[in-house]
Amino acid sequence: METPAPAASPPAPGASPVVVVTGAGTGIGRATARRFARQGATVVAVGRRQEPLDETAAGFPGIRPLAADVTAQGAPEDIVRTAVETYGRLDVLVNNAGIAVGGPLGTLDREVIGPLVETNLVAPVLLTQAAVPALEAAGGVVVNVTTTVGQRGWPDNSVYPATKSALETLTRCWAVELAPRGVRVVAVAPGAIETPIADHMGLSAEQREAVRKWQLAHIPLGRIGSPEDVAWAITALAAPEAGYLTGTVLPVDGGALVS
Repeated sequence: METPAPAASPPAPGASPVVVVTGAGTGIGRATARRFARQGATVVAVGRRQEPLDETAAGFPGIRPLAADVTAQGAPEDIVRTAVETYGRLDVLVNNAGIAVGGPLGTLDREVIGPLVETNLVAPVLLTQAAVPALEAAGGVVVNVTTTVGQRGWPDNSVYPATKSALETLTRCWAVELAPRGVRVVAVAPGAIETPIADHMGLSAEQREAVRKWQLAHIPLGRIGSPEDVAWAITALAAPEAGYLTGTVLPVDGGALVS
């Protein structure tokens, strides 16, 4: 007979859900941290640089900045320990930190590939692994942030979407693996979103403009998405009302994937 999953443990009366958001200094991570905070959550906002994290937290007393490199040795355990020891629980982990550098075949080397894999794939694995005991105790949720590009072909930048496709595979595997422990695992796959990540891809202003024109031509809703569009999806999938969803990968792309 199949063993039923343990019941989720809701926050105690008056207690805020505790959320860890990585890559919270800018873009989707910042919007997500703030949206959770507006909903009454206590948010541990993780990023490499203190100043952007302070900007994320400005005006939001429920956000605690935590400067940490998710790829550093021991960082996953330290991040989880900070959340649990400070606030007593962990309800939601948002694996959002990511980098999108790349290039065509013939230009790739270990200096390019290594950080992509470490940041976009290895770090979420180790952080989720460290968080599972606390998430199990809370009946919690893991939300992975991937990309719709991983479900299509992206010439001249293959490694970045490959790491995100792998994270979607992990989402489905973990959903099955952790369901008996009462932990849900879901993913949000953004499409073209107005975030600073494109500024770090090494494209010229002209190249970025050409990419945006191409994207707009393939988005049925006719606009580039905002970080808030993605933050809405992340918080919605993490909400108790989504309690029958696990293994779900939700595109947030203006319809580009189905066009």
